[in-house]
Amino acid sequence: MTLGIPCMLMRGGTSKGAYFLAEDLPADAAARDDLLLRVMGSPDPRQIDGIGGGHPLTSKVAVVSPSADPEADLDYLFLQVQVTEPRVSDRQTCGNLLAGVAPFALERGIVPIDGDTTRVRIRIRNGGGLATATVDTRDGAVRYAGDTLISGAPFPAAPITLDFAGTEGSTCGALLPTGEVRDVVAGVPVTCVDNGMPVVVVAAAALGATGYEEPAALEADEKLTRKVEEIRLAAGELMGLGDVGTTTVPKVSLVAAPRDGGTLCTRTFIPHRVHASIGVLGAVSVATAVLLDGSVAAEAAGPVPSGGPLRIEHPTGFFDTSVEVTGSGTDLRVLRSGVVRTARKLFDGAVWPRRPQA
Repeated sequence: MTLGIPCMLMRGGTSKGAYFLAEDLPADAAARDDLLLRVMGSPDPRQIDGIGGGHPLTSKVAVVSPSADPEADLDYLFLQVQVTEPRVSDRQTCGNLLAGVAPFALERGIVPIDGDTTRVRIRIRNGGGLATATVDTRDGAVRYAGDTLISGAPFPAAPITLDFAGTEGSTCGALLPTGEVRDVVAGVPVTCVDNGMPVVVVAAAALGATGYEEPAALEADEKLTRKVEEIRLAAGELMGLGDVGTTTVPKVSLVAAPRDGGTLCTRTFIPHRVHASIGVLGAVSVATAVLLDGSVAAEAAGPVPSGGPLRIEHPTGFFDTSVEVTGSGTDLRVLRSGVVRTARKLFDGAVWPRRPQA
């Protein structure tokens, strides 16, 4: 008999995913991944036999546990469950689901509520970075209701502040994985950067696009998508990631001049669908690229505010991120990064996966 598994479904930022305590999942990675495919309903474009939403942004899993690291309270492992393929990837993290990690842990009681606001230190196991989440816990409980509206989420909720330290080069081992601010990949100028998410920044105009297209239009352009994948595969090798043909990183962000008062306009492939907005750490990495003199991002960007947030425009609005750096060019170093997200608990209970196939 298949037993229900404790699970909380949450909207984290502009994504949605299933949150589990590590102790409630198999310790063996292969057995865990098989279970999660059955939980989410993959492989199936509708994920009709599971709780996935038929899109990469809604087929995500957060695995949370107490941390043995003295500098962290929690460990967070992100798993991307493929929709149409029987595959689960841990090659990247997700800053949007990260927004729900602290509320989930507080709800489960594995970290204590501490006054009107509770700060929770989180070790990101996909890359080893550290983040601190600040959660509204007035009246001794996690507060989800609030007035903060983030672009890409239709309704407001309570703010959750995320401060990042140690995410520079978290996957590739260096902020500039190729050692250069600018490279030519597949005949196209690019900037490869990793401040928490490996990203290949490409001028939209270099691919014959404007950078203002709707995601569906970009996805339908077969010539463009083939070129994006050619760039991604070649850049993955240059960034030290090896053969990335079956992985979700690096992401490719097409950039253009801002048109709604922001710093830069983006359209991001994740890696084959186009993001309805932009990922948290993807936005942080693109914003970092803006601060690199001579980069593709800096060339396309509008005026960079002094001391204010960098506003990254995307298909459904904008994303504000703060990035503090020292040095310049190949000597640029990130001191800290910060964003504001929201999260909301959608259900808490048990999920029943389909039975394994014989």
